[in-house]
Amino acid sequence: MTRRRSPVPILAVLLTLVLTQPALGHEDQVIEYGSFLAGLTHPVLGLDHLLALVSVGIVSAIIGGRAIWTVPGMFVIMMGVGGITGWLFPDVFAGTVTEIAIASTVILRGGLLVWGQAIPVSAATAAVAFFGFFHGYAHGSEIPDIADTLVYAVGFMLGTILLHLTGVLIAEVAKRYQYGLLVLRGAGMLFVVIGASFFLDAIR
Repeated sequence: MTRRRSPVPILAVLLTLVLTQPALGHEDQVIEYGSFLAGLTHPVLGLDHLLALVSVGIVSAIIGGRAIWTVPGMFVIMMGVGGITGWLFPDVFAGTVTEIAIASTVILRGGLLVWGQAIPVSAATAAVAFFGFFHGYAHGSEIPDIADTLVYAVGFMLGTILLHLTGVLIAEVAKRYQYGLLVLRGAGMLFVVIGASFFLDAIR
């Protein structure tokens, strides 16, 4: 069966993600949205988190097979571990460390999209376990004092899962178009550039 040629749907989704409004102040989010929605929107409204989480879903779908659920699943598990650690011990890692880890996730995943080849499931799982911990640590250490901690945590965990699923959907749609994977490679270059800017900001 001939693949459709138009990559417009893929571009529309990716542009929507990239142009998403930056995160609001966390305390303001809680006051405006409540604890659950504040947690849910935390990873969605932060461009660094958003790109990293969506790219995990995209890369896992490119690998295919059991990686579609095992790779994002490992990320979510380790993010939960990191979230608890960050909530209990918010001063263990400096903000610079977590920011570098998050920026590195965007750069690495973007680089994998540019490469366009599947990597071993074991390597992908190990990478997301490491980076997932630091994403979770950032979320956990930033839980607002006025938020209901458990409700907020459920929100950002669900937000993470939804972004992973969005990435999987983007990759699956891309596979149906003649130039879909080429569009993903272009998006990967953009991810690398944005991730590099986050990295430079973190080390300044």
